Amino acid sequence: MSKTLLAIFAHPDDEAFGNGGTLTHYAKQGFKVYLICATRGESGKITDPSIDPNVDKGKLREEELKTACKAMGIEAPLFLGFHDSGRHERTQHGNDKALMNVDELEIERSILAHIAEIKPEIMISFDPHGIYGHVDHIKVHRAATAAFWSADSVMNPAPKRLFYSAMSSERMRVMQAARPNSPLSNLDAGIYGVAEASFAAIMNVSAYKAEKEAAIKAHRSQVGPQSSFANATANTQENDAWLEMFQRETFTLGGLRGSFPAMPVNDLFASHEK
Repeated sequence: MSKTLLAIFAHPDDEAFGNGGTLTHYAKQGFKVYLICATRGESGKITDPSIDPNVDKGKLREEELKTACKAMGIEAPLFLGFHDSGRHERTQHGNDKALMNVDELEIERSILAHIAEIKPEIMISFDPHGIYGHVDHIKVHRAATAAFWSADSVMNPAPKRLFYSAMSSERMRVMQAARPNSPLSNLDAGIYGVAEASFAAIMNVSAYKAEKEAAIKAHRSQVGPQSSFANATANTQENDAWLEMFQRETFTLGGLRGSFPAMPVNDLFASHEK
């Protein structure tokens, strides 16, 4: 089986914040790194006032994601074509194509079609709480997990490991303090985060700060001067939450075929061999 990694997320920018360093690392190692994005983020809020408010947000965010993928050195993104469900006043309750209204088996089948072509050894997706509870994140988590277990219907051997991108409870509390108006605000960190001992893999990504930062900033509509991200980082460049984002990325184990080395590993492809 070739060294191939497949990440599966919901919206443009989901890949960069928690996984940009890891995706860059494996691309630089010469592995094939693919990204599936379930939607084009059509319901996202534009936070850069220099962007025309009447712009086609789906096309805009698609181009932003393509730019982010180039910054990380990974393959061009693959879109499932569902619609962003939005949040708060932007929630797309009446949109049949919004991910929140799509049957999870349909999402799973769409993912499986790409798995059949890509034949990944390792898969990455959201943790069970979708980091901060976004309905699209949870739907993708469920469909990606289901696709991992049904992947032997479309490839043989099936993927070896499924990892969930996850945050420690301690770091979530630090992030909440640093970004009081972020999506993490008012969450119970003990529920939405995990204990440090839960991590199956801890990736040192400090060597890829430039690439990860470029990938994040490629999502200009989402990290503009009116975003909670920009408001926090403008005044807290030395904040632990900001620094750790570019130092390590953490994962829990969501699925396994075969054995696994002692946790935590520093390589998603790690074997028992020394």
